[in-house]
Amino acid sequence: MILPPVVAVPLIVAAVAIGVTLVYASVLDAKERRVPHRTWRPALAVAIPAAVWVYGLILLADWRTAAGYLILVAVFCGFFYLFGAANLFGGADAYALIIITVCIPFFPIEPYFGSPPHGFFPFAVLTNAVLINIAAPIAIFARNLIQGNRAPLPCLFLGFPVDGKEIQNEFGFVMEDIEEQDGRLVRRFVGFTESLRRMVRGEKRIYTKDLRLHPEDYRSELALYRKAGRVWISYGIPFIIPITAGFLTALFMGDILFVILTILAGM
Repeated sequence: MILPPVVAVPLIVAAVAIGVTLVYASVLDAKERRVPHRTWRPALAVAIPAAVWVYGLILLADWRTAAGYLILVAVFCGFFYLFGAANLFGGADAYALIIITVCIPFFPIEPYFGSPPHGFFPFAVLTNAVLINIAAPIAIFARNLIQGNRAPLPCLFLGFPVDGKEIQNEFGFVMEDIEEQDGRLVRRFVGFTESLRRMVRGEKRIYTKDLRLHPEDYRSELALYRKAGRVWISYGIPFIIPITAGFLTALFMGDILFVILTILAGM
């Protein structure tokens, strides 16, 4: 779907502003595990007027098509908000996806592999981000196999062991419950479903960042980690990095999932 310049140009301007901010937010999240809302203010100042202009033009040209896309925008924004509220997405991740959905509903330019039939840019960003994010667990699993690390199968995809004495210098959250009972260490992996339940209940996980910034609050845990020798932590890639990669690949390459399905259908 090739948009007329009067629609495409504002979307391109919004895409540039949001893309630059996504890259900056990815750097912030990787370093500090936090992206303040003010990070998005310059991009919103550019993207919101552009989006209003685009919605207005589409409403005047074909209100039925505009209404369909507005419903999609509302559904996706509601989906991202609920996932953020349930702690299934980070707050910054949900915020980024909502901004992309509201401000860039259509593909600003024709990507290399063409626009998918749905033409809904945020869906391509989300599916691309998920597919890109899947590559990390596969690489971690291969690393654990090569190093001979032993753990429940799901944990082999989601994390790896680190030196308990250096755990504060790593990035991720602790995947084990470690206690000392009768002078011996008792350790248990926290499974995916249990971890998910804890997230939904709002129970705080132990992040290596907190161990680094507030060691006085985790003296007993740090002592146990040193005694344990090696402690399993999750890989520390913030989801906003795959979102940024998904945004850029969707913009220039297209919907990866649609391309894969098209290739498979033609085989």
